[in-house]
Amino acid sequence: MKHWRRALFTFAAGLLAAATSDARPICTVVADAATGQLLVQQGDCATRVTPASTFKVAISLMGFDAGVLKDMHTPTLDFHAGYPDWGGAPWREPTDPARWMKLSIFWYSQQVTQALGQARFQQYTTAFGYGNEDATSPTGELNGVMGAWVNASLRISPLEQVAFMRKIANRTLPVSAHAFDMTERITLIDTQPDGWIVHGKTGTGSPGRKYDASHAYGWFVGWAAKGPRKVAFAYLIQDDERQTPNAGLRARDTFLATLPALAEPGRPQ
Repeated sequence: MKHWRRALFTFAAGLLAAATSDARPICTVVADAATGQLLVQQGDCATRVTPASTFKVAISLMGFDAGVLKDMHTPTLDFHAGYPDWGGAPWREPTDPARWMKLSIFWYSQQVTQALGQARFQQYTTAFGYGNEDATSPTGELNGVMGAWVNASLRISPLEQVAFMRKIANRTLPVSAHAFDMTERITLIDTQPDGWIVHGKTGTGSPGRKYDASHAYGWFVGWAAKGPRKVAFAYLIQDDERQTPNAGLRARDTFLATLPALAEPGRPQ
């Protein structure tokens, strides 16, 4: 047991050390997905911030459960003039659910949530117990189904992210088995550090309603399995100056690089 705790401490310390000098680690949380036992908790893990693109995991569950999304490649939707395209040329290509999640294409999220409608969108958000459950954003361009999850009314803490990821890992949310199956498939991360099968999503946002790249938040949240062990995690950083790649991608890479410490010898049997 002592060896296991030491490995977990090394894991958390590695996350702090791996973050760039211009990115401040806000929180690292790792929990046993089955029991909820917190294995690592470092930093401010209770303050709510924008979920940004990590909310695509929730939108995926909603879309597949409601039948708006069918499978990994259906529906394929075309880009139209006027859609958000800050992601550049890749965002202007036809997009299916797998491509949407991989490239984090915002306009596809909007098409799914608009198809759900505001009432059903709010019902799902409440049923999921997602953060502050406020999917309204009554003012501004990104209100309600148009983007309540991006620097707007919807807020979630790292601890709440882990609680939500545990519900996915344990399949306790009020959605269909198909919704769980498809969401697992499109959130699978190509990198498998030391044999860990990782499902996760990045997110990049900032305080306030207008995106501020010089103070960007970077999320990486999800769940991971290796043999009988399964953990849920959330990692959140904040930049002190504008950087590339974006904060979410850097949070993901930092977390994945240190995840194998969870598999150190001496873990509980």
